[in-house]
Amino acid sequence: MQTEIDEPTFLRDLVKTSRQKVHQVKWVDRDGTDRITRLSQPEHTRLNAIAHDRGTSMSEVMRQAAHVPVAPKNAGGPRA
Repeated sequence: MQTEIDEPTFLRDLVKTSRQKVHQVKWVDRDGTDRITRLSQPEHTRLNAIAHDRGTSMSEVMRQAAHVPVAPKNAGGPRA
């Protein structure tokens, strides 16, 4: 079984991806750094819905998300 994508398929997918509309959200990270996050259409739609539900902007949702601690990889999972 071939695990790598052949060159023509890779190139076709690359062109297809470059034609998709990408949305950018500008926001400020928790350390004050200006950030720009590129989102696909489905990601943009979901972030917009979250922002709408919270009554705030997408930039503010991203800023708030930067303060959420990352859970350890083994949190809640079975132990080896």
